[in-house]
Amino acid sequence: MTDSAVKTCTEGNILVVTINRPERRNAVDADTATLLERIFLDFESNTSLAVAILTGAEGIFCAGADLKAVAAADMALDSVQLGPMGPSNLLLSKPVIAAVEGYAVAGGLELAMWCDMRVAASDAVFGVFCRRWGVPLVDGGTVRLSRALGHSHALDLILTGRGVCGTEAQVMGLANRLVEPGMALESALELAGQLAEFPQTCLRADRMSSYQQWNMSQQEALENEFAGGLEVLASGESVAGARRFSDGAGRHGKFED
Repeated sequence: MTDSAVKTCTEGNILVVTINRPERRNAVDADTATLLERIFLDFESNTSLAVAILTGAEGIFCAGADLKAVAAADMALDSVQLGPMGPSNLLLSKPVIAAVEGYAVAGGLELAMWCDMRVAASDAVFGVFCRRWGVPLVDGGTVRLSRALGHSHALDLILTGRGVCGTEAQVMGLANRLVEPGMALESALELAGQLAEFPQTCLRADRMSSYQQWNMSQQEALENEFAGGLEVLASGESVAGARRFSDGAGRHGKFED
C-alpha cells in the first residue's frame, strides 16, 4: 500500500512501515499520525504478520511533530485517539523494530523508543530537539527514555536537548545495533526475519511479560511471568521445540536449524 504520507510493504511475514514526508523531514502531522495508528492496529490484528519495521523515507527517520502544523493549530493534542504521533500509546502483542537513518528527534525519538529495538546507522542522530521550542514530550518520551536508558542518561537528553549518535547512542541504549550508513533497513529486515522464525507464542509471551512488569510488584511480576509461561506450555509449542532439540536440532547454540 502506498499513501502520500505513509508507505507500507510486506517481506514475507514482516511489515515495513515508512513515514513518507521527506519534504518535512518526515515530521508527523495529524493525518500522518492517524495513518500510523491505523496501520499498526491493522498489523496487530493480521495473523499473517509477525514483526513490523518502522522507518523513514530518504535517509531520515522522523523529525518529530510537524511544527508548522502545530504553529497553525492544525495538530491539537487530542487530534489522535492513541497518541499525537500515532501509535505511541499502543502496547502491541508483536515486536516492532525501528530502522533509523538520519534524525530521530523530538517526537521521532519517541516513536523510535516506542519500538522494541532500534537498528541505527552509525551517523544517525537521536535527541530531544523540541527542547528549544517549548514543545513537550507527550508520546512517552519521558517514560520510555527513563525506563530504557536509566534516569541519568534520560535526563541528560531530556534537559539538554543535545543530539547523540554512534557509539554513545549504543552505550546509552538508544541504538541496539549500529550499522553502516544506508544499511539500517536491510539490517532491520535481517533481524526481523530472525525474530519471525522463532516459536511465536513463546516469544510474544516473554515479550509481554517484560512490558507488563512495570506496574507490578516483583512478586506480582513473577506470578504473571509464570502464568504466561503456563499458557505457552499448554499450547504445545514447547513440547514441539523440545522434540526438535532431542532429534538433534540446535546443538552448540546453532540458530540455523
